[in-house]
Amino acid sequence: MVPSVLSTGLAVLNISEGNRVTEFILLSFPCPREMRILLFAVFSLTYVLTLMGNGSIIWAVRLDQRLHTPMYILLANFSFLEICYTNTTVPNMLANFLSESKTISFTACFLQFYFFFSTGGTEIFFLSLMAFDRYLAICQPLHYPTIMTGRFCIKLVLLCWVTGFLCFPIPIYFMSQLPFCGPNVIDHFICDPGPLMALTCIHASGIELSFSIIPSLAIFLTFPFILGSYTLVFRAVLRVPSASGRKKAFSTCGSHLTVVSLFFGSVLVMYITPTSGHTATTQKIITLFYSVFTPLVNPLIYSLRNKEMKNALRKVQMSMKILPNK
Repeated sequence: MVPSVLSTGLAVLNISEGNRVTEFILLSFPCPREMRILLFAVFSLTYVLTLMGNGSIIWAVRLDQRLHTPMYILLANFSFLEICYTNTTVPNMLANFLSESKTISFTACFLQFYFFFSTGGTEIFFLSLMAFDRYLAICQPLHYPTIMTGRFCIKLVLLCWVTGFLCFPIPIYFMSQLPFCGPNVIDHFICDPGPLMALTCIHASGIELSFSIIPSLAIFLTFPFILGSYTLVFRAVLRVPSASGRKKAFSTCGSHLTVVSLFFGSVLVMYITPTSGHTATTQKIITLFYSVFTPLVNPLIYSLRNKEMKNALRKVQMSMKILPNK
């Protein structure tokens, strides 16, 4: 696949006097121009729907005073995170569909790498925080209002953001210092560790291992915590005498668990095993799943089974209809 691209002139190396690559070519999805235009249309629609879905949840929480509770504040922040997460990859992927050069500068590549991994790491911590919130609300209902205050909730949100953005700068910095001698063609639609490591002049097993260890630590510290929290929640829900109460609790927690399964399932496959163990096609499909598909369906998962959120979204729809008439 790469030789054919080289023959078209796409992969002409841009290397400085020190024989160092100064830009990369994101191969993305090699196909005829007609197919690339179709993919551009499909992913543009997906991108717009993702922004609208997550933006609607943020707006709904802001408009409806009844949603000014920790659970919905966390959900609004999670939706904002999903917007940030999508913006690290999709706009550049869309531009590449219409571009003939498909180039990205060395600095831009590693910046995308950093923000993509940092927002992904933040999402892991957010899912843990949301599980903790549901545990307190259902298993400790009398203490919940005094523990999960608005101020404490905001502190936990900030902690998730800060922790997520502090996990990866050091290994990403050391990777950026490795010699990239060429070729400079990345067989992916984002700057990901596996394809990047394949382009280095030396085999840096320590750096490659770090990109398995850090996500592994984050996942194996948070995933059992999430499962444990929901196990305790479900045990408590089963003891609720009211059938309507059980249904509401199961609906809310079921939505959370669906999102957890979608995200953690794909991330476990991608980053727990060494990055060199996946084919380029497998890497692209898995990355598409958790970076494009999951942020698209999360608003649907959280809103379709939540009566309060559906009512708030109707208010958003009504407010959007009223605004043009003013």
